[in-house]
Amino acid sequence: MKNIIDRLVSRDWAGITETLHDKGFCVVDNVLSAEECKQLIHNYTSPDLYRKTIAMERYRFGSGEYKYFKYPLSSLITALRQTVYSYIAPVANKWMEVLHINTTFPATHEELQLQCKAAGQDKPTVLILKYGAGGFNTLHQDLYGDIYFPMQIVLFLNEPGEDYNGGEFVLTEQIPRAQSKANVLQPGRGSMLIFTTNFRPVKGTKGYYRVNMKHGVSPVHNGNRHTLGIIFHDALS
Repeated sequence: MKNIIDRLVSRDWAGITETLHDKGFCVVDNVLSAEECKQLIHNYTSPDLYRKTIAMERYRFGSGEYKYFKYPLSSLITALRQTVYSYIAPVANKWMEVLHINTTFPATHEELQLQCKAAGQDKPTVLILKYGAGGFNTLHQDLYGDIYFPMQIVLFLNEPGEDYNGGEFVLTEQIPRAQSKANVLQPGRGSMLIFTTNFRPVKGTKGYYRVNMKHGVSPVHNGNRHTLGIIFHDALS
């Protein structure tokens, strides 16, 4: 646990913060080791770790499968969730401030969990996703209840171009009175992507305005693609 915390603390959080304010997302390379990625993929077949399995086709979410972890989470996942949150909560609060939204997020993830629990949101939302050839994920937002944190992270567990082809991460921005913009990303194994869950502020000529955002995954051409998704708020069910 200390190893992953040290890795996260050593990152350029001033630069990450600037990029999040500028783009609404940021890729941080080499957060997880190859062995950690391998172990997370291996654990996909361990039923005792998960509370729910979702086949995407059933709900027309796409094609593939994902599993929600149950509490208690592993020390690795807990460290990722708590440490990253502490660095990006000030970014989220700045977004609320410039958009004149009367919401303030607490400094620690433990405090956010208490707020979620008081609202009946007590189910973990951390999940691991698996896509095979033809797998994809439709554009969506991960909200899960009235209380939601405006950013989340995904960690890439396979190497694109070696383990799979296609399967790019797609992040769309719906700019008011304009066409949507698509950001297409393909981070390497072990990389962490921090991105906005729902919306972000953009500065215009008359102050800041709200840009709504969604994310998804383009079709995988071949191979297998696994990712670990860490959502900071908990769910109702």
